Order: sequence, then structure tokens, then C-alpha cells
Amino acid sequence: QVQLVESGGGLVQAGGSLRLSCKATGSAFSFIAMGWHRQAPGKQRELVAATSGGVTNYADSVKGRFTISKDNAQNTVYLQMNSLKPEDTAIYYCNAKGPFGPSDNYWGQGTQVTVSS
Repeated sequence: QVQLVESGGGLVQAGGSLRLSCKATGSAFSFIAMGWHRQAPGKQRELVAATSGGVTNYADSVKGRFTISKDNAQNTVYLQMNSLKPEDTAIYYCNAKGPFGPSDNYWGQGTQVTVSS
């Protein structure tokens, strides 16, 4: 059974940095894409950053501040978040997509990121 375990969230002042990690276990196949989404109170979940086949994409709101990277050997994806803003406050969820269609899609439990002004 696939599990995604996130870590690295917390409370930080505006302008600070955090690094999120997400380790995937239980899959016999490589994921075709991994990424991070976030959901702020009262808002819909949104894509923050994703990586697939060496190609990365970012939400416009985080470009130049966040960097996604992946360690294929460890099946771990990271999100380095710099110059954090209060509007980055949200629960951040790791996502992994397998090669077998829409049902082969997994989410972590979420990690809280809070940025104080």
C-alpha cells in the first residue's frame, strides 16, 4: 500500500524559510509525477509545484521563491520555500501519481505551514 509521509512544516516569520519533505513507500513502480498542493482555510486546494520527468512547474504565486526537487533513489520529494509570506499559510499536501491512471493517485496527510507577519 502506497504511503506518503510529509514532514517539515511549522511556524515561521515572514521572510523566513522552510523545507518540506515527502517520502513515498509501498510502490513497486516509479511515480510519473510528484508534487505539492496546499489548502488555506476557506479556499480550494491548489497546485503549488510539481515535477514529472525532470520538468517542473510552479504556481505563479510561488515562482522564484519555492523550489521542488526529487531524490529518485529515496522516492522523496522536497519543497524548499524561501521568502515566505503570510499568504503562504496553509496545509501542504504531497501528491504522487502512478502509471496506472486516475485511481493510481495518492495524497499525504498534510503538514501545516504558518507564516506570521
